[in-house]
Amino acid sequence: MKKILWVDDEIELLKPHIIFLEQKGYKVFKVTNGEDALDTIKNQELDIVFLDEHMPGLSGLETLERIKNIKNNLPVVMITKSEEESIMEEAIGSKIADYLIKPVNPNQILLCLKKNLEDKKLQEQKITYDYQKEFRNIGMEISSNLDYNSWAELYRKMVFWELNIQNSEDDSIKEIMMFQKEEANNLFSRYYIDNYKNWLNPDNAQKPIMSHNILRHKFLNTLEQNETTFLLVIDNLRYDQWKAIQPIIETYFYVKEDIIFYSILPSVTQYSRNSLFSGLLPAELQKKYPEYWVEDEDEKSKNYYENELLNEHLKRHGINIKYSFNKILNLQAGKKLLEHIPNLLSNKMNVIVYNFVDTISHAKTEIEIIKELADNDTAYRSLIVSWFKHSPLYEIIKFLAEKKVHVVITTDHGSIQIKNPVKIIGDRETNTNLRFKYGKNLNYKSKNVFEVTNPSEYFLPRPNISTTYTFCTEYDYFVYPNNYNYFVKFYGNTFQHGGISLEEILIPYICLNPKT
Repeated sequence: MKKILWVDDEIELLKPHIIFLEQKGYKVFKVTNGEDALDTIKNQELDIVFLDEHMPGLSGLETLERIKNIKNNLPVVMITKSEEESIMEEAIGSKIADYLIKPVNPNQILLCLKKNLEDKKLQEQKITYDYQKEFRNIGMEISSNLDYNSWAELYRKMVFWELNIQNSEDDSIKEIMMFQKEEANNLFSRYYIDNYKNWLNPDNAQKPIMSHNILRHKFLNTLEQNETTFLLVIDNLRYDQWKAIQPIIETYFYVKEDIIFYSILPSVTQYSRNSLFSGLLPAELQKKYPEYWVEDEDEKSKNYYENELLNEHLKRHGINIKYSFNKILNLQAGKKLLEHIPNLLSNKMNVIVYNFVDTISHAKTEIEIIKELADNDTAYRSLIVSWFKHSPLYEIIKFLAEKKVHVVITTDHGSIQIKNPVKIIGDRETNTNLRFKYGKNLNYKSKNVFEVTNPSEYFLPRPNISTTYTFCTEYDYFVYPNNYNYFVKFYGNTFQHGGISLEEILIPYICLNPKT
C-alpha cells in the first residue's frame, strides 16, 4: 500500500479527495501545518507528499526546504492557489515532483500519483507491449531483401528499442531483443560482404556514403554554409552511444541532421579514420601519399599524419581556409584545449579528434575493474554517458552553444562485444588485431571468415604479393591455437573493432545547430 502525506491547513475541505484515494488503495496521513508534516516525515515511511504552498506558520516553500534536508529523494507535489511565476520557479528549483494549481479534482490527484509512483512500471509495461507488437515487423524486415538505406534505418529502429528496453526488469524481453540483433548481424554481415566490393567502384552510383567520402558529401557543404564549424571526431563512437548522449547535447543544440553512414574495411582507426580525413581508400592513400602511410610494424602512431591528410583533402577540392586541428588523448590535453577554445572562434573550421571512447574499449580488455563496469552494451553505454557528462568535451560543446557555433559530431568506426573464438595461424609478421588479420601465411577455416585474397580489388594495401586479409563477422574473434584457453578467457566479452557487424560498420554523422 502506497502511503501519502497530505499537508493543508484546510484539510477537512479535502475529505472527499482523501476518501477517493483510500478507496483506490492508498493510505493517507493528514496534517494541517509544516511542523506536524516534518514530524510525520521523520516517523513514517512515506511514498509521496502533497504540500499546500500557503499555510500559517511554516510556509509551503519553507516546509519543502526542510523536507529535502530530511529526505531529499521523497517526492513532493506542491499545491497552491497562486499562479505567480516566481513561486513556481522557486518550487521547481527545489526539485519538486509536480506542481498543481487549486482547485484540484480527485482524478487530477490520481493521475499525479500514477505519474510519480507508478510511472516506471507503467512505462516498462507499455514498452514491453509495444516491442512485442513490433518484434514480428522487425523480424520480417530483417529477412527481407534490404538495401543499404533500409539496413541503416532498421539498425536505427533496433537501437531505439534497445535503449528503451535496457532498464526493464523483464529479462525475457531483453533476451528476445538480443536474439533478434544476433539474427540481424548475421544477415547484415552477408549483405555487406556481397556488396562491399561493388560499393568501392567509383563508377557505381548506387552505394552508401562511406568513410572515404563522408566529408566530401556532407561536411564540405556545411563548411560553406556557416561562418565557423567545429568537427568533433569521437573515436569509436557507436550509433547507440550517440543516441545515449543525445539528450544531454539537446539541452544546448538542435539536431539538424542525424544520419548513419558505412565504415570501410578494416573498421579500425588506421584505415577508417585516415580514409575519413584523406577522402581516399587505404590503397589510394598509400599510393598517393606514401610518406603519410604508416605500416603496421612502424612504431609511429598509425594516425600520425591526419592533419596533413585533411589539408591535402581540402586542397584537392580547392578549399583554402584557416583551420585548427587538435587531437585529445588524455584528460589534461582536453582541459588545455578547453582553455584555448575562445582563440579558435575566428577560424572557419576547427577539428577535434577525441580518443576517450576508444581508450575505454581498450581499457576494458586490460583492466579488470573496467571489465566489470562495462560488462555488456547497456553498461558500456552508461560508462560513456558518465564520462561525457564530466569531460572537457562536454564543457567545450556547452561553450560552443553559447557562442552560436555550428558543430558536427562523427566517428571512424564502432565496436562489438566479441563472444565466439575462431582459430587462426599466422607468422610473426601477422598483425595483432582480433577482428581482422592480414599476412602471407594465414591458416584458417574459410567458412568462418570473410577472406580477401586479392586486396587490390578492395583497395587494401598489399605489403607482400601473397598477402591475404581475413575479417571476422558478427561476434567472432581470432585466437591463435597456442595458449588458446588463456586468450579466450582474457579477450572474451571485450569490445573490439576491425570486422563486420552492425555496431562496427553503421556509424553516426550528426549536424548540430545551437539553440538561440
